[in-house]
Formats: sequence, structure tokens, C-alpha cells
Amino acid sequence: MQTDSTMIEMDTQNDTCAALNNALAETALATMLAQNFHWNVTGMHFAPLHHLFQEIYEDHFQAQDDLAERIKALDGYADGNLRRMRERSTIEEGTGNENAHQMLSALLKAEETLASSLKSCGALAATHGDTLTEDLCIARGQVHEKFAWFLRSHLR
Repeated sequence: MQTDSTMIEMDTQNDTCAALNNALAETALATMLAQNFHWNVTGMHFAPLHHLFQEIYEDHFQAQDDLAERIKALDGYADGNLRRMRERSTIEEGTGNENAHQMLSALLKAEETLASSLKSCGALAATHGDTLTEDLCIARGQVHEKFAWFLRSHLR
């Protein structure tokens, strides 16, 4: 346990790092899902969807780094092992053979999952007085809710 009163207790750090690693894994899967769809989208709405999917995967790629750096700031291990990320995440991988509607639906589900995971992680951090992690989770959750709104709007 840390002796500095401003530091977060070790058990709390471990819980928070586990929740952050979950969010990191889900973000990594969502990143590849969006990139796969970016590469493979076709049809009448190709241009706007190609652009939206790129915007999502570029945002998520940076978010992976932000989450991993927060884990490291908490003296945790940022687990970048792809097999373990796939096991940890509830986000389904796409094949790239989906039609545009299926792609939008899959990404919408992924964004909603990410927003929920980050909300839970932020709530956990808040109970432990870790306002920096809570703030990161709130900010990231808002981004995922916005992407969910964009995707949902395409489906209506």
C-alpha cells in the first residue's frame, strides 16, 4: 500500500485497473470492428459510412493509448495481449461481409457496450475517490454515446 495519502490504495488500484483493462479490451475490439467495416463497406451510402467508420477507429485507437496510460499511471499492467482482449471483451468481431445496415447495427451495439463499461468503471473510480479515472471514463463515455447517436441516426 502507498504511504502517500494522495495515492490510491493498492486494492482500489487493482480493481480500477481491472475495469480499465476491460474498457481497453472492448475499445481495441471496437477499433478493429470499425476499421474492418471501413475497409469493406459498399453500397449507396459508401462515402459517408466509410468516413464515419474511419472517424470511429481513429478516435478509438487514440483512446486505447489514453486508457493504457491511465492504467500505467495507477501502476497497473496494461494488458495488450490480443487473445486475452478477445476473451475479456463482449464485443463481437465482424467478418467484413456484413451489409451496411448490419455494420451500423454491430457498431452501435459496440458503442453502447463501451459507454456502459466506461460508466461502470467511472462509478467504481468515484467510489474510491479516483477523480482522474472517473473524469477519463466520463469523457470517453460521452464520445461513445455520441458515436452511438450517429450510428442510430443512420439506422432510422
